[in-house]
Amino acid sequence: MKGILLVDKAPGMTSHDVVDHIRKAAGTRRVGHTGTLDPAATGLLIICVGEATRLSEHLTGLGKVYEGHMRLGVVTESYDMDGAIVEERPTPELSSDAIRDVFARYTGEIDQIPPMVSAVKVGGERLYKRARKGETVDRPARRVTVSEFALLDYELPLIHFRVRCTSGTYVRSLCHDAGQDFGCGAALNSLRRTAVGRHSVEDATPVADFKTLEDVETRLLPLGEALDLPSVVVRAGARGLLSRGGSLTGRDIKGECPVDQGWIQLKSSDGDLLALAQIQTGPGHALIVPRRVFMKAS
Repeated sequence: MKGILLVDKAPGMTSHDVVDHIRKAAGTRRVGHTGTLDPAATGLLIICVGEATRLSEHLTGLGKVYEGHMRLGVVTESYDMDGAIVEERPTPELSSDAIRDVFARYTGEIDQIPPMVSAVKVGGERLYKRARKGETVDRPARRVTVSEFALLDYELPLIHFRVRCTSGTYVRSLCHDAGQDFGCGAALNSLRRTAVGRHSVEDATPVADFKTLEDVETRLLPLGEALDLPSVVVRAGARGLLSRGGSLTGRDIKGECPVDQGWIQLKSSDGDLLALAQIQTGPGHALIVPRRVFMKAS
């Protein structure tokens, strides 16, 4: 059994709670998630089962889409409404243009400081552990890309928004920073992840619906449908070499290779994922070097 599951996480569960639930339903320990959602958040969580766990790093790095609400007039320790309120201020009258103007300041490549209540490590220790001790430490800014920070609706003190961003972006921090620009503070009030890469929450199944092995097996997406990476079809005569980890050339694939660097999926003519490989350029030619082979040696 191998593949990925598109799971709609319920509020109040940790991402590890979802993994444990799927492990019990599937009867296997080889299950992992590909991007944490805070307990209060809902939405799409991609779960890897069996050999699909070897795809985790590629799924974790996919772009994310969120919809949520921020609450103006409050500042909290965690930058969301689960944290202790440290300051309250009056909410000013704001127009839609004024809100969009602030949101635009956080669109594009930005340097973002993660919240103290986060899993980021500083000095070898998770920030949330230091926050529990009452400590506040300097956190290095991280470069992230926010391709969209859109106003969907508002009824103050709540603002409904959508964010499209790279992996590692803290939407809580976006709310906190925007709140400072509004002059009244803000905290994340609710959050729902609606997409990861090309996978949508509309195609996901509520976690409670996974009760049995059959529930898992019938909803598994094959490895060949998991990733957004470019792909090529491997000729039948080259599959023996590939199964033993041997490098391929352009003669071993059908058609032209769509990229000249980076990662690529090697598939059968039926769309099954045979291996993940990297393109390695050499004198006069390029090699397709397998890094993770999913077919049995022959």
